[in-house]
Amino acid sequence: METGGGQPLIERRVRAAYFVSDSTGITAETLGNALLANFPGIAFLKHTMPFVDTPQGAVNVVRNIARDASAGLAPVVFTTTKDAAVSAALAASPATIIDLLGGHLTDLEAALGTTASEQLGQFHQLGDPGQYFARMRAVEYAIEHDDGQSDRALDIADVIIIAPSRCGKTPTTMYLALQYGLLVANYPLTDEDFPTDGLPPLVRKHQSRCFGITTTALRLSQVRHERRPDTRYASLAQCTLELRRAEDLYRRNRVPFLNSSTKSVEEMSALILQTLRLRP
Repeated sequence: METGGGQPLIERRVRAAYFVSDSTGITAETLGNALLANFPGIAFLKHTMPFVDTPQGAVNVVRNIARDASAGLAPVVFTTTKDAAVSAALAASPATIIDLLGGHLTDLEAALGTTASEQLGQFHQLGDPGQYFARMRAVEYAIEHDDGQSDRALDIADVIIIAPSRCGKTPTTMYLALQYGLLVANYPLTDEDFPTDGLPPLVRKHQSRCFGITTTALRLSQVRHERRPDTRYASLAQCTLELRRAEDLYRRNRVPFLNSSTKSVEEMSALILQTLRLRP
């Protein structure tokens, strides 16, 4: 199909996507969404179905799948269920089934010379208590040191993220803490921090562990308008000024930085780990 100007017009199709798990559904969601991201021309109506650990529970899910199939949504089902009876019930649904564990578990069993445990929810159990409590401590540290609220124990921070307000400091901080157990603080660059050649006093002596974030002025203005519409704080001029000052500050003090406007929290975290050579 073409537009009046001769340009091709891509129709955006709609499909149903189900993430079905016998545990929390996080693994099915993460892997399934990573696969679906490769098909931007299709809009997916997504449904997460956690704790489907009995055949009856699977039958209930299949009813929903069948309803979407009847509506022409051609469901795709991503599963991480391990029980054979549950998997069989899902396989009977009018959908394309993507078993995210099946073939991989079989291959791994062959490689390791043993069978996989049939216990449910293995991935999300406490596991190593030391690692678990390290992550919880990291989350507490991140909350205490969010937006420059505290200067206590900054000397033990693994990373100090600095950026103007609403550039993505807090989500990145929390992701690094929860996912990797890193001690991460963040500091907001405000008008009071300029003009200056050096970093703000609170973080100046920790320069080697600082990492900056920037974005585009338009994106920052849009985000700030959602919080404080029609204010100087959200104006394009103010956002442009703050970002220019921040980037100049990063360059003068050799603080590595990235642009968050087109990156996910996961991508930003990976770049920070790589740049600062952190090994969680």
